[in-house]
Amino acid sequence: MSKMEIGSKAPQFSLVGTAGSWSLKDAAGSNLVIYFYPRDNTPGCTQEGADFADAFAQFKKAKTLIIGISADSVESHGKFKAKMQFPFELLSDPDQKVCKLYDVIREKSMYGKKFMGIERSTFLIDAKSVLRQEWRKVKVKGHAEAVLAAVKAL
Repeated sequence: MSKMEIGSKAPQFSLVGTAGSWSLKDAAGSNLVIYFYPRDNTPGCTQEGADFADAFAQFKKAKTLIIGISADSVESHGKFKAKMQFPFELLSDPDQKVCKLYDVIREKSMYGKKFMGIERSTFLIDAKSVLRQEWRKVKVKGHAEAVLAAVKAL
């Protein structure tokens, strides 16, 4: 897995999500924020989604789509999206193909056990499908605001 380079074309992908099939081509002509998160309905992931939802109107005004991706099922995403009233789509990557494309699978540790999982990461892709910025090992507090500032700076 090679690390993506800022200024390079974002890798094409297609996944199924809360509104059916979605691919990177669906974002053509718009900026795109892709945020990878570990699991639906966990405290950090819920707060991260809520922060993006709170700023959704500002992202929309800046002609920017938001997509959340995790390995959870479409059914789980549907319930999570409805419960939290997220105004953006959540995509399911159960075999982690897109997670691997974006190099977000990392060794993690919980309660002393090591495992491979999704490292909270966000990518900003411009209207021409070029990667403009990435955030890895994301801390949720203030993150959506930082991403919005980067969008406005494009």
